[in-house]
Amino acid sequence: MKGLKPTMLALCVAGAAPAAMAFQPLDEVSMGNITGQAGVTIELETRLNIDRFIYTDEGSLEINDIFIGGANRTDMFSEMGVNLVGQASDRLDNIRVNIDIASDGDAIINLLPLSFNAVDFRMTTGAWNLTGTDGSTTIMDNFQLDMLIGSGTIRVDTATDTLRLLTDIAIDDMDFDIPFLAMGIRDLRLTGADYDLQAPQPLRLFANVDLDIFKGTNAAGTEVLAIEMDSFRADLSIGGVLIGGTSIGSVMLDDLAITNTSMRIYGH
Repeated sequence: MKGLKPTMLALCVAGAAPAAMAFQPLDEVSMGNITGQAGVTIELETRLNIDRFIYTDEGSLEINDIFIGGANRTDMFSEMGVNLVGQASDRLDNIRVNIDIASDGDAIINLLPLSFNAVDFRMTTGAWNLTGTDGSTTIMDNFQLDMLIGSGTIRVDTATDTLRLLTDIAIDDMDFDIPFLAMGIRDLRLTGADYDLQAPQPLRLFANVDLDIFKGTNAAGTEVLAIEMDSFRADLSIGGVLIGGTSIGSVMLDDLAITNTSMRIYGH
């Protein structure tokens, strides 16, 4: 305070008093008018690599060489003759995430494409190994999934303490090997149940996933993670089922309907 002259100090004190007297705390209505009006938007572009994921109980499950990103293709669902994804990239992109808190306290996370295209997604892995004191077994290898995501919404409902997940997906190609059974799956596809290969339409391409995730109870009355799905409809096809490296034919499930599904997940 040595450098502050008495006259300057007096002016500061004199000016501070009226300012303090003029300050009024905002009530809840006023606060609501100036905060939380627009929410938060995130534009996302990413690519993920994991050398090894290990889950250990007594033995371990190892998943090697995990990649998550873009499909780097423009020929997804080529029977339509149109580019559904825009520019090819190995990045997971074209994603806008809107985050809002509704007036009732619900948290809403809404995933939208930046441009009028679907979001292309690719996941690949190397070997899935079970390991323990007796050795190691490869249960899956050469996994690749190429799919489109049409939309996605996550809503946390404060009235019911439930997380609701809504998304629309379409799998263009999924391949994997099951070495310990000498089996392989090639060209697995999943689309909406009303999708017609002879008259393909983009709006009928996607299968809708609607999940409720919450804290429930198991048969013993213990609190557990609960997942419920009222209904899921899709068409599923497999271009080739391999046994010993040779295809034994293809498989088609037309209008597959899974209903009234309930899961309880807990440790034992």
